[in-house]
Amino acid sequence: MTLAGETVWQLGHGRSLSLGAHGHLMAIINCTPDSFSDGGRHAGVEAAVAHALACVEEGASILDIGGESTRPGAEPVSAQEEQARVLPVIEALSRQTEALISIDTYRAETARLAVAAGAHIVNDVYGLRYDARMAEVVATSGAGLVMMHTGRGRAAEKLDDVIADQDLFFSTSLKIADEAGIGRARIVLDPGFGFAKDREEDLALMARFEALQALGFPLLAGTSRKRFIGAITGRDVPADRDVGTAATTALLRIKGAHIFRVHAIAPNRDALLMADAMLAASLRQERHS
Repeated sequence: MTLAGETVWQLGHGRSLSLGAHGHLMAIINCTPDSFSDGGRHAGVEAAVAHALACVEEGASILDIGGESTRPGAEPVSAQEEQARVLPVIEALSRQTEALISIDTYRAETARLAVAAGAHIVNDVYGLRYDARMAEVVATSGAGLVMMHTGRGRAAEKLDDVIADQDLFFSTSLKIADEAGIGRARIVLDPGFGFAKDREEDLALMARFEALQALGFPLLAGTSRKRFIGAITGRDVPADRDVGTAATTALLRIKGAHIFRVHAIAPNRDALLMADAMLAASLRQERHS
């Protein structure tokens, strides 16, 4: 095992984040009344800001602000409602913390307004393939970009082999990014655990995660409280899956993930510290062998 080479993720507003020697935690801040994991506990602006600042204190490097639930069966919201939920939170956090701020949206106009309000990163669960204007917004804003893989709406295209399907999906998304002028140094890829994937596909992605390094981009893992963790651990309540999530954080860090999008910071911080310490020790052993 060896540590991945150091790379610098270029972000909006002149910010950047060094990826390689240490993993980073992205805190999930749901500004929604119908989140599958926290039931709307942080739906109000004050509650969301307070929760986000607490996550920074516990060790989060990035705050991912979302105004629409992506759980299966969730009711869609309008762009106006999404923006009303997230923009005041982003504006408040940009004044109160130096932590990096991410907007979790697939809508170009929400992304544009969020970056103007202080967000440094756009996290698009459709990998630039839902809103035709998203790539241009990211390109002109200078924001960093997380492109997530999804199987939603791709039944005719989706390949049986999970890694081949990742390659296929990202080849299209990366072409869109390149044509829009989004530099490679601004892009992180997310394989999309739990998004139009069954338990066996999620496990196969975990088992073969290191193969994704061949794509040549830093990787984000979003396994937190996902259904496949509940199926394996027997934890039916999403909030009871944090120990299982922390286990995936350690395992996927060893396999090459750089960023971990999680609900509970403290247990994942400890898991990440242990994985990073082991990777560093492994590197020292290689150097002395």
